[in-house]
Amino acid sequence: MQSRNRMLDDLARVASGAAGTLAGVKGEVEMLVRQRIETILSDLNLVTREEFEAVRDMAAKARREQEKLEARVAELEAILSESGSAGPKSPSKPSSKGPKTSSAKKKSPTASDK
Repeated sequence: MQSRNRMLDDLARVASGAAGTLAGVKGEVEMLVRQRIETILSDLNLVTREEFEAVRDMAAKARREQEKLEARVAELEAILSESGSAGPKSPSKPSSKGPKTSSAKKKSPTASDK
């Protein structure tokens, strides 16, 4: 009986040693996988949650401002149409009245001109 007991004790020690070794291997594998995932994510140039939320808030603010401006334009168009304008004005050409600008520069007097 003593020999069977010794054999079971040896098997129990081997099993507990194997379990300890597997726990260590599991920890190393988890660490390596975590490092690899972090490397992959850093290569993807992903944004953080804070950066994403900041940009989302800026976009929402821009959208609200755009809607206000659209409402203001519609209001101004309504005022223009009520005042008798047939429609939105087309861009006008520069007026022929007023000072004319010449593309040629005026020649300043030099000693040879005198």
